[in-house]
Amino acid sequence: MSSSSLLDAGLLGIVEGLTEFIPVSSTGHLILAEAALSRHDAAASVFDVFIQVGAILAVLWARRTRVFKLGVGFFNDPVERLMCFKILAAFVPAAIVGFFMHEYIKTVLFSPWVVAVSLIVGGVIMLWVEKSSPAPKMDTMDDISLKTAFGIGLCQLASLVPGISRAGASIVGAQFLGVERKAATEFSFFLAIPTIIGAAVYDLYKNFDLVTKDHIPVFAMGTIMAFISALIVINTLIAFVGKYGFTPFSYYRIALGAVVLILLYTGILS
Repeated sequence: MSSSSLLDAGLLGIVEGLTEFIPVSSTGHLILAEAALSRHDAAASVFDVFIQVGAILAVLWARRTRVFKLGVGFFNDPVERLMCFKILAAFVPAAIVGFFMHEYIKTVLFSPWVVAVSLIVGGVIMLWVEKSSPAPKMDTMDDISLKTAFGIGLCQLASLVPGISRAGASIVGAQFLGVERKAATEFSFFLAIPTIIGAAVYDLYKNFDLVTKDHIPVFAMGTIMAFISALIVINTLIAFVGKYGFTPFSYYRIALGAVVLILLYTGILS
């Protein structure tokens, strides 16, 4: 195992952690980073999915009090049980569609060109929603109804296209459905838990033969760095969103997408 492989894994882990919970597409950033690092081996896509587990571990740690309440309260607290059903309702659409479209997404949509266009389109949609979304009717995560949670899950389907962003699709979709911005962000943290764990387990199952014992240090490095960087984001994002909204992320997406298109067109990035 070369030091350069571990360095690449650490850098990609940081990219994953910094982008997983903000609406800029962690998968899109990883695809672009892989292209920039010329990492095109078969195990690269498995690595990209697996290190997202590091980000989920950060959520479990940062929100451990509520996670514990959800786990215990499912059996004896109607409020916590209902929240579990809301998270499940939001998770199901992407789980079903992702299961049947897994091969198509991996083989066709995992492309820097798709990511670049999706970044721009998603950025424009985010700007539009920020300016035109209805006044919030649900101010906290607990106010979200089961029907609204399912609607958020339908919105999350857009994130199956790399570059759209799981966090972006769920948060912006929630805003459009009347959920207050910070509550939408908080709900997206919890929705990420089954979504990413499910994707990682399924992807590892489908491609287990591509992973060897030599990959273990690389996967471990990426996961650890994703955990650390994601923890920083989780602990600061709610305050940032409350103060600045999602407009800065929208402009970042559009600018990055435009730059990537130029780099791809000129052949600098492939």
